[in-house]
Amino acid sequence: MSRKMTAEREAVARAKRIVVKIGSRSLATAGDTCERIARDVAELRAQGRSVLVVSSGAIALGWQKLGYKARPKEVKKLQAAAAAGQSSLMRAYEQAFAPHGIPVAQVLLTHADLADRARANNARESLLELLVAGAVPVLNENDSVAVEEIKFGDNDQLAAMVAPLVGADLLLLLSDVAGVLDGEGERVRQVTDTRDLLQLVKKSTSTVGTGGMGSKIEAARRAAISGAHAIIADAREPRVLSRIAQGDDVGTLVVAAAERLSARKAWIAFTLRPAGDVVLDAGATRAVRDKNKSVLSVGVLGVRGTFREGDAVRLLDGQGAELGRGLARAAAEDVMRAAGTPGETDGVVVHKDELVLWPSS
Repeated sequence: MSRKMTAEREAVARAKRIVVKIGSRSLATAGDTCERIARDVAELRAQGRSVLVVSSGAIALGWQKLGYKARPKEVKKLQAAAAAGQSSLMRAYEQAFAPHGIPVAQVLLTHADLADRARANNARESLLELLVAGAVPVLNENDSVAVEEIKFGDNDQLAAMVAPLVGADLLLLLSDVAGVLDGEGERVRQVTDTRDLLQLVKKSTSTVGTGGMGSKIEAARRAAISGAHAIIADAREPRVLSRIAQGDDVGTLVVAAAERLSARKAWIAFTLRPAGDVVLDAGATRAVRDKNKSVLSVGVLGVRGTFREGDAVRLLDGQGAELGRGLARAAAEDVMRAAGTPGETDGVVVHKDELVLWPSS
């Protein structure tokens, strides 16, 4: 092959398990999107790769099917539209994959399904078995029953949670622009440090699909920290999946962290919603951030929220900057009562094995 690939694109070309997220606008702006995706997926599978698809579009198909004059805003009508449109969405994928002899399987999830560890494990086993059986799982948020308390927010975040759940090497977020654009409207080819993504959120003027470019950048950041490469690219690009999988310079590549998070730590960091905060003093901040130590009660300045034992909490330094997230070993009132003093036993508030730290600035 004559072209020169970067080491990062070579790593992308070696990806064996790929999660592809397709937004409703990508499906709407090009009528043959499902067919083109199916052709690319068939080619990737012939190379020995496995692919999962996270697809929006049910509500967009459903509100027209039900005769609504415009996309509804009421929750009950959105739920009805999702229920009506999901069958049409799956039929489109079935028809697209049928010429390649590839079965598709519908998987509907809510945030509550993945926030519960046992249910998340069951979801993972089901998805992996579908791959073993030769099917392409097509995942979507279960909007027909989802309310604010159990919603992912958008399918970008669902895709970012599914990637570490199934041990994916690559997350592809397909939009209707060439990738992340800088302040001058030029495509950003690669981001190596996930901390730089915060600046890209501010500079990008793209508004793609329901989630917007900010949501895609956040999903890419989460995937990269979890240990998967992430690429934001244009769904309309010819052979977009195949070209990315062979290492072409397509879209914006967010490079994976050097060390992959375990599925459990990714679950703690990005699936669980924090129920409160634990504020650390300067000594505890250094011990946790620089020495990979557990959070002890003696280093706690205070707490916020009403979390219980086992809940996810944010760890903050004395200035309010978030250091990371972990699972509380005690309820908020007990942590507050013991703050600043050694505990009666080991005084562990958050154990290091249940703690995920963000890349430090």
